[in-house]
This record gives sequence, structure tokens and C-alpha cells, in this order.
Amino acid sequence: MTSESMDIVTSAHADALPDLHVQSGQSAAWTERYTTSLMNTFGPPKRVFVRGEGAYVWDADGRRYLDMFAGIAVNALGHAHPLIVQAVTAQLTTLGHVSNFFATVPQVALAERLIGIVAEAAGLDVAGRDSAAPDIAAADIRVFFCNSGAEANEAAFKLSRLTGRTKVVATENGFHGRTMGALALTGKPAIRQPFLPLPGDVTFVPYGDIAALEAAIDADTAAFIVEPIQGEGGVRPAPPGYLAAARELTTRHGALLIVDEVQTGIGRTGAWFGFQSAGIVPDVISVAKGLGGGLPIGATIALGPAAHLLGPGSHGTTYGGNPIACAAALAVLYAIERDGLLAKVDKVGTALREGILALDHPLIAGVRGEGLLLGLELTAEVAPAVADAALDAGFIVNAVRADTVRLAPPLILTEAQAAEFCQALPAVLDLVAKEETS
Repeated sequence: MTSESMDIVTSAHADALPDLHVQSGQSAAWTERYTTSLMNTFGPPKRVFVRGEGAYVWDADGRRYLDMFAGIAVNALGHAHPLIVQAVTAQLTTLGHVSNFFATVPQVALAERLIGIVAEAAGLDVAGRDSAAPDIAAADIRVFFCNSGAEANEAAFKLSRLTGRTKVVATENGFHGRTMGALALTGKPAIRQPFLPLPGDVTFVPYGDIAALEAAIDADTAAFIVEPIQGEGGVRPAPPGYLAAARELTTRHGALLIVDEVQTGIGRTGAWFGFQSAGIVPDVISVAKGLGGGLPIGATIALGPAAHLLGPGSHGTTYGGNPIACAAALAVLYAIERDGLLAKVDKVGTALREGILALDHPLIAGVRGEGLLLGLELTAEVAPAVADAALDAGFIVNAVRADTVRLAPPLILTEAQAAEFCQALPAVLDLVAKEETS
């Protein structure tokens, strides 16, 4: 840790919040309190953070870190972004929550904004119809708000049952959440096994295998759910033609195409949605993570006939459409457009990818992904050690697989910050390589 990163940190203060004097040793103390008070669902925390600004965070000991993970692709605008602070503060001082027996202005405004973004992304003319998808009117899009990606996929799962069919096709190594319904769609046996039996009639196929998909989708299929890039599966993009084939097969058999954009959506790939590069129009889109910029919000967006499957009493959520979370999401979408972040994500993501590859390090096998969702593929299964060494060096990354380090920094990451990470990476990798051979 450099001396420059040992910044003086002023933690949050309010009468109801615990006092925290940031100094060496505080992280250990708070970690101990964590382990004796919270359920052990995540294991002991690597650090205890107390403040963030832009792409940096500080821990309770006062050490600074470049956040190359953004809270699992959540903090789209980084930390303490003025637009989010302003929007949330203004909304909270006006109206914090009402039940879904009533509506709020931010809820309606955000739904309309998302409809416009989806219509644009799908190539729909807001005033008319899309020649590439003639059965979908641009105005025929509806939004259901919830609190997370798992909830957004739960809503999509329930929506598929209302087609009159029950069979759902999903992909091996796909991840759609940990609640029981979303877990039923998740193709990871290790996290499914302890909770069997799960809601049934889900068939899994190898990701990217068009022949397997063609064999699985039939007249009994309600839906196929797929990620444009498998995030938890190791940052693996869909092969060329795969999403287009999925669209053709689901259309042929009258099934829904559900695209899980929880990790890829809201600008992370350099476009509003990951499906755009395939030139397709889904029936249902699930989003969350980056939408709220750090506040909990998710959305299930349905197009065409799917938009009208859920009706009164068929689904609900107490906090869905909460005006504070919706205000934060409006700020995120506004900033992405105002600051040209889609183009910036593409530019900085390219610089980050090229910077890593230019290192020509023996532990680096390649880089997968798009925009600012990248998987650093390693030549050995040492990703956990790399993530730990990077953290000690002042960088937050994620060991998504034994041989893959996931990078999902804030969309506001600068080229200079990307270069900062690339400059530090060889020493991190050298340290891991030395430890592995010693």
C-alpha cells in the first residue's frame, strides 16, 4: 500500500450511526464484530469499508483502493456520485415510501424512461412499429419494479407460467439468482444441490450450443432464459449467432425469450443492453445492479403480448417502485446520457483490455467480455490468490472462477485509472507466481 493511499478519511456521521475514528486496526475490530453478529453466508469480509468517492473506496484503517469491481457491477457511477446524492436526498425529504396501492412520480417517470431506452435499443420507433419485429408496438412495453436481479428473474419466471406452459430452458453455468425460483433457473449444481427439490420443469443446455438449444426448445416450452454474457460463469460472451438462433427458435415454437441483463445491462457493455450486439428483440428483459447505482432496485421489462401476462393479484412486492430507489435510477440514466458514458465505457474498456494484453505476462492467457465487464483469463488456477494480492496492493477485483479474474469497474473509470491498474498488475501476478512455485 503506497503512502498516497493512506488518506485521512472522515466516516459518515449522524446521531443514529456508530462513531468510527478511522485508524489502523479498526478493520480487524469491525470484522470480528461482523463474524459474531451476521449469518455466515459470505464468509469473513476481506475489508471493512467506510467511505467511497468516484472509483475509490477507503477502509476503516484509512487505506485507499481502486474499485475495479463496483460492488459486483452495481455502482455504475462509482461512489457518492453527486447526481445520485442529490436525487436521493431530494426525494427522501419529499416522500420516502408509499404502498403499491398508490403511485409516485419517480416510479412512473422511471418506467417511461426505461420503455424509451428499451424501444431505442430494440430498434422500435416510439411513434410506430419496428420492421424487424413487426408484431411489437413500441408503445406496447410494460415494466414491473422490484428490488434485485433475483426478484426480476422471479417475476420473469412467474410470467412464463402464464403462457399456459411450464417448461423453461436455461443454460449450464448460467446464474439468475439465489431465491428458490431464480435458483431453479441457475445452472450451477454446487449451489443448487443443497436446496433440492427446486421448482421444476427446467431443462439445462450447454451455453452457446445452438444444436442443443434446437433440441430442447419445443412446443411445450414456455421460455428460454439466457445471459448475453455469463457473468458468474466466468465472463463468457455468447458465441456469434447464438442469441439470434435463440430468438428464431423461441419465435418458431411460440416461447418467450427472456434475456437476463442484470449484470450486462444499463451500459456495462458499452451499449444500454448486451442483446443489442446480436440485433434481436427479446420478449422479457431483467435488469438490476447498475440501474440503481448502489440503491436496491430491479425491473422486469416485457414487450408485446408478454407485457400483459401479469395482472392484478398475480404478482407484487412491498418495496418495488420505491420512490427513493427510482429517483436514484433516474439519476443513473440521466448521467449515462449526459456524460456520454456508453461511448466512454467502450473506449476505456478497450484501453483496459489492450493494456492487460500488452503486458504479455506468462500468467495471462487472454481477456474475455465486452466494455467494462471483462474476464482476465489466467494460465493457472490462481485467481483467488491474484484477487487477494491485488487487494493488498490497493485494487478490488473478483476471482469469479479458479482461472478467471472478473473486472467490472464503475462506468466512470478513467483511462488513467485503467492504466494505474495495468501498471500494478505485473507485480501482483509476479507475487502470485512466486508463491505458487515456492
